[in-house]
Amino acid sequence: MSRRLVNLTLDTLEDLPRPCRECVYWELDPVSGDRACAAGDTALEKEAWVSQTLLEWGSCGKLVYVDGMSAGFVMYAPPAYVPRSMAFPTSPVSPDAVLLTTAHVVTSFAGGGLGRMLVQGVARDLTKRGVKAIEAFGDAKYGEADEGGNMAGCLVPVDFFLSVGFKTVRPHPRYPRLRLELRTALSWKSDVEYALEKLLGSMTPENLLRPVRPAAATRSADN
Repeated sequence: MSRRLVNLTLDTLEDLPRPCRECVYWELDPVSGDRACAAGDTALEKEAWVSQTLLEWGSCGKLVYVDGMSAGFVMYAPPAYVPRSMAFPTSPVSPDAVLLTTAHVVTSFAGGGLGRMLVQGVARDLTKRGVKAIEAFGDAKYGEADEGGNMAGCLVPVDFFLSVGFKTVRPHPRYPRLRLELRTALSWKSDVEYALEKLLGSMTPENLLRPVRPAAATRSADN
């Protein structure tokens, strides 16, 4: 079984699983997101966001392929590129960190370490770019509706982040903010890949990365 990790580009964007390809939960603020869902323009909005972020900042996602099949992905960007990040009660993201927005492993490939592999790929990329940390908003009640009755399937369970080395920096009963210090990993050993393997551990909780409901559909009803 061969596994390959690649950068998200406008070409590989088409390999995101549906409905993630059309989800703009993170890319637009809540009002704009609802408007795009109502107009049916989410796929174009997603492509425009990826294009702009690639041009202005650089790589903003990773995809993993198993035997040539798209098996999972992760997306990340500076908080300034993620309007939704300011809508959380534990915002803002620290100024020295990049925000990991969402991660997903296709159910049929769960349990093979792909979730950890994706996070490691992000960590290696950001370390080379001089970023000090990765932060994320976790969902402590993944699978349950929030106070508004909505279920944001493009959020990631808190347990997944904790299992790959993140620490809680701002607690919250539903949406804690978590952080992974990249400089800590580098201080262990000069070999970046070895250090990140130690930091992120050996757990494989990909079963936690299964969407509860299609994210695009969730936003139409209300990641």
